[in-house]
Amino acid sequence: MDADEVAALIEAEIPDAAATVTTPRDPDDDKHYAVDVVSPAFEGKSLVDQHQLVHDALGEHLTRDIHAIELTTSTPE
Repeated sequence: MDADEVAALIEAEIPDAAATVTTPRDPDDDKHYAVDVVSPAFEGKSLVDQHQLVHDALGEHLTRDIHAIELTTSTPE
């Protein structure tokens, strides 16, 4: 699973999401990602709930294909 696939999963599951996914530790490390997601779906939700939406979007990939994510979420400005 590469960064583009991670972004596509998130954007498909969270309404109007824009996901930016990078590999901050090593460009060749496809198990650790930094994920920044902006979506109006996060409006009024706690940070924990926002992160849970992203975790839900990634589903089983979080335990099978992805070792760790550094997650940042926000609403559009």
